[in-house]
Amino acid sequence: MKTFPSQHAIIYAWLLCAIMFNTGNCSFNIRCNSKDMQALLNFKQGFKDPSGVLSSWSTQQDCCEWKGVMCDNITNRVTQLSLPCSTTLPTYINKIDKSHCLTGSVNLSLLVVELEFLKHLNLSNNHFSAIQFDSDVFSQNCHNLSISTLPHECVNSSALRFLDLSLNHLSINSLQWLSHLYSLEYLNLDGIDLHKETNWLQLVAMLPLLKELHMHNCRLQDMSPSLQYANFTALKVLSLPTNDFHSELPKWLFNLSCGILSIDLRSNSLRGQLPKSLLNLRHLEALNFEGNNFNGPIPDWLGELEHLQYLNLRKNNFSGSLPTNLGNLSSLVLLSVSSNQLKGVVSEKNFVKLSKLKELHISITPPLIFDFDSHWIPPFQLERLFFGFEGPNLPAWLYSQSSLEHLLIYKSSFEALEKFWNFLSRRSEVYLEDNLIDGNLSNVLLNSTFISLSSNGLKGTLPRLSSNVAVVKLSNNSLSGNISPLLCDQKMIDEKTNLVYLDVSLNHLSGGLTNCWKNWKSLVHVNLGSNNLIGKIPPSMGLLSNLTSLHLHENKLYGEIPPSLKNCHSLMIFNVRENNFLGNIPNWIPLGAKALQIRSNNFSGNLPTQVCQMSSLIILDIADNTISGHIPTCLHNITTLISIKASHNKLSFFFPTYGGHYTFEDSLELVTKGQVSEYGRNLHFMSLIDMSSNNLSGTIPPQMFSLIGLCSLNLSHNKLTGEIPNEIGNMKKLESLDFSSNQLWGEIPQGLSGLSFLGHLNLSFNNLRGKIPLGTQLQGFSALSYIGNPDLCGPPLTKNCSQGGKPKDTKSKDGESTFLSWFYIGIESGFATGFLGVCSAIFFNRKWRHAYFNFLYDLRDRLYVMLIIKINSFC
Repeated sequence: MKTFPSQHAIIYAWLLCAIMFNTGNCSFNIRCNSKDMQALLNFKQGFKDPSGVLSSWSTQQDCCEWKGVMCDNITNRVTQLSLPCSTTLPTYINKIDKSHCLTGSVNLSLLVVELEFLKHLNLSNNHFSAIQFDSDVFSQNCHNLSISTLPHECVNSSALRFLDLSLNHLSINSLQWLSHLYSLEYLNLDGIDLHKETNWLQLVAMLPLLKELHMHNCRLQDMSPSLQYANFTALKVLSLPTNDFHSELPKWLFNLSCGILSIDLRSNSLRGQLPKSLLNLRHLEALNFEGNNFNGPIPDWLGELEHLQYLNLRKNNFSGSLPTNLGNLSSLVLLSVSSNQLKGVVSEKNFVKLSKLKELHISITPPLIFDFDSHWIPPFQLERLFFGFEGPNLPAWLYSQSSLEHLLIYKSSFEALEKFWNFLSRRSEVYLEDNLIDGNLSNVLLNSTFISLSSNGLKGTLPRLSSNVAVVKLSNNSLSGNISPLLCDQKMIDEKTNLVYLDVSLNHLSGGLTNCWKNWKSLVHVNLGSNNLIGKIPPSMGLLSNLTSLHLHENKLYGEIPPSLKNCHSLMIFNVRENNFLGNIPNWIPLGAKALQIRSNNFSGNLPTQVCQMSSLIILDIADNTISGHIPTCLHNITTLISIKASHNKLSFFFPTYGGHYTFEDSLELVTKGQVSEYGRNLHFMSLIDMSSNNLSGTIPPQMFSLIGLCSLNLSHNKLTGEIPNEIGNMKKLESLDFSSNQLWGEIPQGLSGLSFLGHLNLSFNNLRGKIPLGTQLQGFSALSYIGNPDLCGPPLTKNCSQGGKPKDTKSKDGESTFLSWFYIGIESGFATGFLGVCSAIFFNRKWRHAYFNFLYDLRDRLYVMLIIKINSFC
């Protein structure tokens, strides 16, 4: 008797029932095809499931009920397999946790052949390391036809119409296997590295039914710009953003006869002027050219694309004026021309027929001149508005936008009256930065969920916050008074607050830190730096259990760090530099911390060994304190610093907003390469240990030289002794090295000459001797890098070496050497005292403090060089 697949399922169910009879689990409702079940179980064997996502995939359950599996209601065959990994963007630090996602290898050919009715396959956002595709499997499935057989002759080998492998961080060398998936209508390979596949365009164009192609951030390099025709016959959506195209728009794009609706080529390096051939694509509804190098004027003929709904030309080099013909696009929902080189006047003529417009981006630097009729009422109701303008007053039509949710004003100047603040209070997201606003915040109530008012010149005391506010940025203004009215507002205390991000840095705030922090337990980021705050850290700050980033730098705070802060288990950045704190370095800093910056305080005692357990640390800055003892030998346990690969986890704060999310990069001011630099967006690339200007003694532990991921190492101005081991040559990423003003002795190790990224070196004022190792690296530094080591010789020093590697002129008497040493010390002390006395008033300006200290050190060293030259010539 012939057995049909459905009969196989019944027999399989009876067998299962017999096995489970004694357990009482027998069920006759299993409808899954046995072949499909076995194919899925084989598929499961190819990878790991760390969180048990597929725990339901068991022979004790109908496979049509398994997670991610869907079957046809009539045939009971598997038609859909959808297993995308669900991940959420963390509040702080740019790293999506995929530890619970599927990982391993996927044999795609076996899956789509054995599941012969599979139409929909979604494996996106997992952690698969490899995709296998064996063309022979398809050949066998097509009755042993040769691999060269045309795809349409093997059409039954795959019914797959939807394929999503995106966001798996895969690298695929060839896309030849696509020819076997002849029925594909949707293909998404976003985030997969395809830079080795140079024939990608011809291969995807062979799919005759393809309607949507998504290849975002695939490192594609060749768009075949001279190709006249690409054989797309059904394509409606072409999405190729964030690739490596360096050409003009390809000719085949304008010859598409398939009625394409959406083109997304943003964030490439496309150049040239927009060709009028774009008008061939009459059905276009969305055109996204953001972030390219297009130039010339924005063509007025774009106003003839009557179906256009989304036009994004942001971040290019377009010049000239904004064409009035764009105002004829009656279907337009989004118009973005920000960040170009446009000039001229904008008036109501530019928006005549835009009745459906919901989003407008028209922020230009320098801003466009707004010349709107004061009585004009726009035909649209915007939801998002980004603009900057030149003129003394806000455009009157702004107040007619009652549907506005998101408002950005940039690089403009205007007076902010009560009407304006009332208008803002009804907007959920407000972003006003780098303006010149004549406004006082003393009596203002901020009500927006997200509000950024940084760098606007605002005056008065801190405003009040409603319970709706989640993010508030008020940095770099001229706000004064203390912070108690904001944090201790009784009305706010009575309500549940939602504030997660508070930044009032770079103002003129004074007074203490207040003890009202218990009312703000939702806070994740607090920045009170660069003010005139005084007093101790209150114990209630320890109640901020969600805190990940705390900045109290450049104030007048004092006392010990309270132990209550150990309750801040999530703390990743602890920045209290340039205050008057004292006592021991806190030993409770969370092990997951990324940055510990306590420089320029009065901390004493030893460096606690708990620092060695902070395996994620990239910044350890304890400079300019009175810390003593030896450098711990366990620093090699900081695993982040023993890898030469830079961290890709940005120290960022993420906040979901209307239509997306905002990203705020955390920042730190670091001393490296002999100068002060602000590290913000690139902070995660920097790795630094700075223990300079303390009382550290003993030798430099050899374990420190296993920190091959370090970019900057500064141990200067301590009492360190011993030799510099040759293992320092292992620190290949080192860009800045300062061992100056210690008591190091011995020869400079040859390994130091192999540090090819080293841009700053200071070994001055030690007891080093012998010949400076040859190599362009060490000879490329000036003599200042080696001065104060009388027994060093060889270039770049003028002192020659004998054949034994010793200086030729080392016959000076002991008395002379002692005299010169004391002479140097006297000069240093006298000069420093006098110069500091002259400049002490200037040092009160925190913006110049670091610059002046660096100037002093540099000038001192230069004087030493001049002094020694003079003394040598005299003697």
